[in-house]
Amino acid sequence: MDKLTKRDGKVTRNNAGLINMYRTMLTIRRFDERASQEVRNGAVPGLVHPYIGQEAIATGVCSNLIEGDRIVSNHRGHGHLIAKGADTRRMMAEVFGKKTGYCKGKGGSMHIADFGIGILGANGIVGAGLPIATGAALAARLDGKGKIAVVFFGDGACQEGEFQESMNLASIWKLPLLFACENNMYGVNTSYTYAIAGGDLVKRASAYDMPTASVDGNDVIAVREAARIAIEHVRAGGGPYFVEFKTFRWSGHFVPEAIPDTRPKEEIEAWKKKCPIVRFMRRLLEDGIVTRPELQKIEDQVMGIIDEAVVYARESPLPAPEDALDDVYSA
Repeated sequence: MDKLTKRDGKVTRNNAGLINMYRTMLTIRRFDERASQEVRNGAVPGLVHPYIGQEAIATGVCSNLIEGDRIVSNHRGHGHLIAKGADTRRMMAEVFGKKTGYCKGKGGSMHIADFGIGILGANGIVGAGLPIATGAALAARLDGKGKIAVVFFGDGACQEGEFQESMNLASIWKLPLLFACENNMYGVNTSYTYAIAGGDLVKRASAYDMPTASVDGNDVIAVREAARIAIEHVRAGGGPYFVEFKTFRWSGHFVPEAIPDTRPKEEIEAWKKKCPIVRFMRRLLEDGIVTRPELQKIEDQVMGIIDEAVVYARESPLPAPEDALDDVYSA
């Protein structure tokens, strides 16, 4: 891990980057906590799929990306969007179904996109982001400017046909694509060890003749390093790379909790003790990179950002009925 280094009384860029990663992880956590609360309070129509517990993955992966790189997200995508630089006000407005949201209030939590910063969209269909990212990687290769694509998906998506097709095409065409598999151990309430023959996602990816890795998805430094190695390989023209990030979602499949969470309670509690934010905070304190007062200042700043996003969403107008005809490109 980066150690504390000061020059003329100022922290180095590396340490500033570590602090920024902590801020990003905390922003993701607080955003989804607040969005979930607003759903439960009845202020938000529909539902949200919280990313709580998985914050290290989006943060560590996206910390390696550069301008022009593209990501494709999934139904549990708020963390990916925030880590890639999305505006939390417009995100919250979209969650609230308001006209000032990213999709003008018509897409909701699972369909937020911002092409301007390389977010090609979250996606409510399991596995549907994989072929989109494959196309984005092909476009990047044809463009010839050294950009890449990253697709975030879960263990459940590995059971979809799009997974097999995208892995195969990316491999035979040597596309600049990082397959970032967030294995949070369950598809709704079904363990991946039951649902996937052999119970090993890395072996499945290896069959497509690409390098693979499996890392602790709750350790943001391990995530960042594994992603760095993979992205350097991809960006250099080495073809696709598959990384499994082992993690766990704290909530049920979605909020509100319409489906009973039948995962073992002791397993949930054991994973909460591995909280990625707490683990990283302790390392920052131990290495002298931050102090507790500085951490409190970051907490206050993040909460201010989230409060502002909620106020913006509440005060924004709903779409008008005639808006349903806008942005429709086929008859």
